[in-house]
Amino acid sequence: MGKPIFEITHRAESGDARVGRLRLRGAEIETPVFMPVGTRATVKAMLPEEVAAIGYRLILANTFHLELRPGSALIERLGGLHRFMNWPHAILTDSGGFQVYSLAEMRKVSEDGVEFRSPYDGKMIRLTPEEAIAIQHRLGSEIIMAFDECLDFEAPVQAARESMELTLRWLERCRRAHAAGADGGHLFGIVQGHFSAELREESARRTAELDLPGYAIGGLSVGEPAPLMLEMLEASTANLPADRPRYAMGIGLPLNLIDMAARGVDMFDCVVPTRNARNGRVYTFSGVMSIKHAQHAEDPGPLEEGCPCEACRQYSRAYLRHLYQCNEILSARLLTAHNLTFYRRLMERIREAIRSGALGALRAELAEAYA
Repeated sequence: MGKPIFEITHRAESGDARVGRLRLRGAEIETPVFMPVGTRATVKAMLPEEVAAIGYRLILANTFHLELRPGSALIERLGGLHRFMNWPHAILTDSGGFQVYSLAEMRKVSEDGVEFRSPYDGKMIRLTPEEAIAIQHRLGSEIIMAFDECLDFEAPVQAARESMELTLRWLERCRRAHAAGADGGHLFGIVQGHFSAELREESARRTAELDLPGYAIGGLSVGEPAPLMLEMLEASTANLPADRPRYAMGIGLPLNLIDMAARGVDMFDCVVPTRNARNGRVYTFSGVMSIKHAQHAEDPGPLEEGCPCEACRQYSRAYLRHLYQCNEILSARLLTAHNLTFYRRLMERIREAIRSGALGALRAELAEAYA
């Protein structure tokens, strides 16, 4: 496996929560950590240096979208993804399995891989586990995700078994392709198994047998109720090695982050803070609010007292509402900066609560705020 990229620095006295460090690109990144989503080599509405100034050192970009536009070969010729997007810190690239799943009728899955029509120009594209790894090697990301199949919530049990087995076979191919490819990058396997605890446990055990640098839990938050999501998460994490980072893919509501951190998850990503900012939804420790509401029209106060973000330090709710109502680009920039700052502060509070044994109290505080 090579030199470990993760160490646990504190374990909760009760439960499975832990605080740790990821070592990537010369930096130590404290976990649990939230990764802003930069799907197309940009965290929408933000300059890379602004994302770093908020405190982030690890972001996500997407193999699927970057291969379709502008192409990984072009990015490689221009010096790799870090130079291309002017981001000198760590990058995790999602393999594209979820994006292929979202294409529904536009795709065909086989043992070899997936064929689908580009959502941009209709061109037929073939993506295999080997090519997904090769694309990520060309991009030059620090964390490389295996190619997997994600199923719809309503998929039958037999399809879930077949899909899990296919994902495991694809993982073996990803591992071989990664070992034969360029130096650098850490391959993470992905646990699937749909919404069967038995399949989740088996998928986690068999994925862990490959002794990879880290592991992700995929196929969640696709329409299932929260209790079922947490049950499937527990079935997965209980069968993954405790000394490797665990990544819950696509999870990002504030209470989800606390609940999953309590169950031993170390890494999260989601479009929630950035996408919702562009739609006027603002996250605070008092709950989520909509800046478009008329009650903010004459409010001289900040979005959140004590928040260090640029929006809260310099602008009123009244002004921010005005920007949003006028569809000004500055609205997306300032609200995104605030939401990303809130998520960074939330992760800091989660880590401190784990250290002090107060995670339950933090959960109760947020549950009341977000009721």
